[in-house]
Amino acid sequence: MSRPTLHPALRTRACELFGVEYPIVQTGMGYVSNAALTAATAEAGGLGILSAGLLGLPELEQAVAAVRSATDRPFGVNVRADQPDIGHRIDLLIRSGVRVVSFALAPRPELVARCKDGGLVVVPSVGARRHAEKVADWGADAVLVQGGEGGGHTGPVPTSLLLPQVRDAVDIPVIAAGGYFDGRGLVSALAYGADGIAMGTRFLLTSDSPVARQVKEVYLAGTVTDTVLTRQIDGIPQRVLRAGTIGRLESSSGPRRTLRALCNAVAFRALSGARWSDLAREGRAMRREHGLTWSQVVMAANAPMLYRTALLEGRADIGVMATGQVVGLIDDLPSCEELITRIVTSADEVLRRLGRAPDHRSASS
Repeated sequence: MSRPTLHPALRTRACELFGVEYPIVQTGMGYVSNAALTAATAEAGGLGILSAGLLGLPELEQAVAAVRSATDRPFGVNVRADQPDIGHRIDLLIRSGVRVVSFALAPRPELVARCKDGGLVVVPSVGARRHAEKVADWGADAVLVQGGEGGGHTGPVPTSLLLPQVRDAVDIPVIAAGGYFDGRGLVSALAYGADGIAMGTRFLLTSDSPVARQVKEVYLAGTVTDTVLTRQIDGIPQRVLRAGTIGRLESSSGPRRTLRALCNAVAFRALSGARWSDLAREGRAMRREHGLTWSQVVMAANAPMLYRTALLEGRADIGVMATGQVVGLIDDLPSCEELITRIVTSADEVLRRLGRAPDHRSASS
């Protein structure tokens, strides 16, 4: 399909770095960013990112192959830097010719170097200026900056304040996330100095997303005030829909909550095939990195089952649904192709309108 000729401002450093047509990134979301959604985004001209955090190594290999079979366009994979087999995962991405590797938590300098030596474009996610400066010094190729409006794990600073802070601190491309859903938002991010935008909730609410239809309807009914920032899922602040099991988690006692979490963690271990030794190692790493109690570590192990229950099994009443506040501004389920075309066309119109000189004659006549 031929693409429209767009305003030159929409061809940014991110487009060149990622090898894509448009400066739009679909974030890696557990149980959402599967091979189909990633490939659909890539085919539409954006950067699709496959979520690998909840996949075992064999499942990751299959998912990467599935994306490869569906598109010949560049795509990325989101991995967790703290996984015991992270070295094998990076080797797999390098062998498979994946273009971009993104990290939800900052990778250590030696891991950044290993990725870059293998030809991967390294894009960590950050929530503070100092984190952006650190990973830039380590050699990251770009950073994804998420403000407090964003879904899932997020910080307290809104995108409108965090983005210019980071832009002024680093010279590498900056991708803005948190609150974006249309062409106006893309233009505003470019005006702040970003090289593109990343969206999670907006791509979750597409026809290409694997999320159960009845759960999508719950999202579509949400308003900008229907989210909550909670620590009750894994001890680290997460923005989720104020629905499903969140109310019970917030109100239940510590021992009862921990026991329920432990049961779900056992179920997830059986489902994923993860070894107890690996889970214990990850738990110790979480305690060390985030200062969590053992009770919070158990809750963190419980989180994947809570998300799976809602997103894939369609049980919005008992699961957990991560979302940004932007959910209240979304009211349809376009395909990735329709969505990206809509965004860049609207951004082009806004840029051209802003670039026209005002007609002062009509005002003075």
